[in-house]
Amino acid sequence: MDRVIISDIERINLIDYFQPNYFDCIIFADVLEHLKDPWAVLKNVTNFLTDSGFIITSIPNVRHYTTIINLIKGYWPYRERGIHDKTHLRFFTLKNVKEMFQNAGLKIVRIERNYRIIGRPHWFKRFSKYFAFCPFKEFVTFQYLMVSKKKKGDSL
Repeated sequence: MDRVIISDIERINLIDYFQPNYFDCIIFADVLEHLKDPWAVLKNVTNFLTDSGFIITSIPNVRHYTTIINLIKGYWPYRERGIHDKTHLRFFTLKNVKEMFQNAGLKIVRIERNYRIIGRPHWFKRFSKYFAFCPFKEFVTFQYLMVSKKKKGDSL
């Protein structure tokens, strides 16, 4: 690392620290769902991504079947971690994620899914992929792992 800056990504003025097109890779690993305005943050950081650079993200899928079952019961399952982490400010489905990236001037080039039948990591996880067939795939997707790039011609 050349330097480390500790700051609130929603308040920092990145232009004070970096030139546009500075980063080859920006990683938001379970971050966007904790922000007040992840749409603005993603759009802002895209300006600091090189034309050949990538943004790598992991985002929980609120469309997981456990959310639906709990809502049918009339309950929101606040948890210490996972999809229903009580510190999440935003919740996303794949459609929401695609829309957010589109509006930020990004093209998703790869999507992988972390399948999980139960909320906590468990030995049973290895069997989750067998439940991941259409039309059930989105309901057992616990988390989306994505790689995106700038759309051609989009820069600061």
